[in-house]
Amino acid sequence: MSQQYPGEPGSTATMTTPAGDATMVTPVGDATSTQRYEEARAAASRAMSTIAIDPDESGLDESGAVRGPVRPNPPQQDADLEPELLSYRGFKFGAAFFGWLIAIAMSVLLLAAVSAAAFGTAQILDYSTADAKAQPGAASLTAAGVGILMLTIAFYAGGYVAGRLARFDGGRQGFGVWVIALLVGAIAGGTGFLLDHQYDLVGELNRPDVALSNSTLTLGAAAAAGALLLFTLLAAIIGGKSGRRYHDRIDELL
Repeated sequence: MSQQYPGEPGSTATMTTPAGDATMVTPVGDATSTQRYEEARAAASRAMSTIAIDPDESGLDESGAVRGPVRPNPPQQDADLEPELLSYRGFKFGAAFFGWLIAIAMSVLLLAAVSAAAFGTAQILDYSTADAKAQPGAASLTAAGVGILMLTIAFYAGGYVAGRLARFDGGRQGFGVWVIALLVGAIAGGTGFLLDHQYDLVGELNRPDVALSNSTLTLGAAAAAGALLLFTLLAAIIGGKSGRRYHDRIDELL
């Protein structure tokens, strides 16, 4: 096959096949087609030069080799997406107050139920007051342990209700339930102390005689009070976080 490409416009190009039985003569156009091709090529080059590829986002290193799986950008915070939700965050007194009411109600119900169960068990086992006085340490530890457990469950329920009501920051709402209970307890204790100082109310109570020293009773009361504060605080915070998870599960479905 022989080819001839004259360079002058209007000339012809001759192509002869190996068999020699056919000869195709085609006219060669002027420089217009070549000029259009060069213009298109320059435009494509300019378009590609304006595209910047970030190696961090493309998953390629500087040499162009695949570096690893492309990691998606981390989601923006809720505050960036929906700034109006910021007004609903933080501690909410209303939610904590109603959670505290639930905690008090649950405390009364649970302690009443446990007291009734203990009374029925004592009747069945013929466990009298004399038996309790014979083993004051065991009786005191049992009563303190059961009371702390019931109050812990009650504060968990109160924190859960506060977390559900507030929608955000369930841990803070549970902490608020505990703080309200602590403040109310301090006010009640201070009022009782003033009334006792003026009217000697404690002296008029018919307290049972317990065969334990005053130092043992004081140490036991301090340990029970510390355990009560710690366990109720943890239960209220955990309950508040559990109450918020209800809304988190709904958000995942939306």
